[in-house]
Amino acid sequence: MPSETEKSTSAPSDELDDARVDERAQEKSEDIALPSHVAGSGTLDRLVDTARDYARAAASENTLRAYAKDWAQFARWCRMKGAEPLPPSPEMIGLYLADLASGSGPSPALSVSTIDRRLSGLAWNYAQRGFALDRKNRHIATVLAGIKRKHARPPVQKEAILAEDILAMVATLPYDLRGLRDRAILLLGYAGGLRRSEIVSLDVHKDDTPDSGGWIEIFEKGALLTLNAKTGWREVEIGRGSKDQTCPVHALEQWLHFAKIDFGPVFVGTSRDGKRALETRLSDKHVARLIKRTVLDAGIRSELPEKERQSLFSGHSLRAGLASSAEVDERHVQKQLGHASAEMTRRYQRRRDRFRVNLTKAAGL
Repeated sequence: MPSETEKSTSAPSDELDDARVDERAQEKSEDIALPSHVAGSGTLDRLVDTARDYARAAASENTLRAYAKDWAQFARWCRMKGAEPLPPSPEMIGLYLADLASGSGPSPALSVSTIDRRLSGLAWNYAQRGFALDRKNRHIATVLAGIKRKHARPPVQKEAILAEDILAMVATLPYDLRGLRDRAILLLGYAGGLRRSEIVSLDVHKDDTPDSGGWIEIFEKGALLTLNAKTGWREVEIGRGSKDQTCPVHALEQWLHFAKIDFGPVFVGTSRDGKRALETRLSDKHVARLIKRTVLDAGIRSELPEKERQSLFSGHSLRAGLASSAEVDERHVQKQLGHASAEMTRRYQRRRDRFRVNLTKAAGL
């Protein structure tokens, strides 16, 4: 029986060629080998292979894909201008940033945050190829500063999914196998304040799969998630809810039981008829699509056009929802989200009393 599939689009041949060339260049640039003056041996060769594995694990797959795309786009731009991407030229990179910001080419102007991220991707790619990119060079730094001064806007925050929203969203899901899985994803992601990548990277047990990002333990009072997140390993405690219909731990147990999953990835695809769980781990894109679809089905923000409603919500809406809805001490929310500072947690809180502490009155005015 065919499994769930994601829509894909075919790229033009020149983009495919760029991707293949870039892939070969990246493989070559990341090739870790013995120094030329050191004689090889079986032990050293095995250590080289081990070092390569660690080097590949230095960044997430999503980050590596983004960096590869950044390099391919820059290399294509250089060729169109009759230049070479290697060695790094601060002058050319400054012109590239200006082109991205102005939208003078066929592509629309990019946001400041996207340009900043593109520059980080270039710096990483140059480092893998043995070059250092000085972002403080005046040809780069002054252009970037001007772009930020002229085009910077306050960050656009995604809408928070609040308690009443998540209840309406899970109510739209059927009680077949796929519905049980998606209900567990939404409730677990909301109660845990999890990133979408953290949700789909969970395994049933520790060390079940090489690509695991954490594992779960289910107890009488709740579930304990051990996550290998952006800020390092952390534990997320998810207590049982007030009733089974909205309890994230009960939803997780139901999915694992009926999907007959006792090893490997927690969240996997299903057969097209929704009656059988497969072995393939879900992509984090499934979480984003699930949120957007159930937001529409539940009629959340129905006064807005459908396209605008979809753009308001994303995977981060689950984390923002927990931060905004949990009526507990801010420190507990900060710990659950894995934030290093309370200020970062406050960025996720869409509704809070900003003037609870009135320094004006405290100062005697």
